[in-house]
Amino acid sequence: MKILNTMCTRKMKYWTAFFVLVFSTSSLLAGNGPKSKSNIHRIKSSHSSKSVASPAFEEAVTSLYTDIDLEDFGLQKKAFEYAYKGFLYLQEHHLINKTNLLTICDFSQSSKSKRLYVIDLDERKILINTYVAHGRGSGSEFAHKFSNSNRSHKSSLGFYVTESTYYGDHGLALRIQGLEKGFNDKALKRNIVIHGSHYVGQDFLDSNPFNGRSFGCPAVPFDETEGIIDAIKDGSCLFIYHPTKKYLAKSRILNS
Repeated sequence: MKILNTMCTRKMKYWTAFFVLVFSTSSLLAGNGPKSKSNIHRIKSSHSSKSVASPAFEEAVTSLYTDIDLEDFGLQKKAFEYAYKGFLYLQEHHLINKTNLLTICDFSQSSKSKRLYVIDLDERKILINTYVAHGRGSGSEFAHKFSNSNRSHKSSLGFYVTESTYYGDHGLALRIQGLEKGFNDKALKRNIVIHGSHYVGQDFLDSNPFNGRSFGCPAVPFDETEGIIDAIKDGSCLFIYHPTKKYLAKSRILNS
């Protein structure tokens, strides 16, 4: 009997140790074990729209906004937060090829301000900060009306993906595909493109109260056109922002 009890005890110890080992190994593989510094860094720096409401997302936004000194360049944190949220959505849904670039047109600012931002999120720096025009139907110095309709001469809010280039009436131009139904999905039909113009830029401001306006295109200074288009063409994220309540409430990308 003693021999039998001893054998049972040994078997119980063996199976207990075995299950402990299996459980520990499974926990580590599942990521439930102790996190190394590299794992924590990966979690903090990973781009995913699934966690945009989480403290980790807020931390990422604050970190990027601070490191890039976006406040010093005049970009409001809320505008960047919306832009970054949409960028993560586009990235997760494989709608963009250039997963480090985010371009923001902040139409809440005066047209006298450098309100176009091309941001390298990986390098955490602004590549380009310059002027950009809104549509003449959207307002004068400040834009306050937006449309997706043809011949409205108004700018269209929301997220776009940049496409190919071509040469037209304004020289080099960049097609942009609107991704938000009802807000900007008619951009290609309306010939809304990024192009250069002499009615935008410091030279124009030297003799005018504010920058000129387009027929709805986000026009940029003529002498900067090539550099801007070359940087963002072929599949990067573009966000045209204004705190219009209807857009913020109805955008499927921002409310996904």
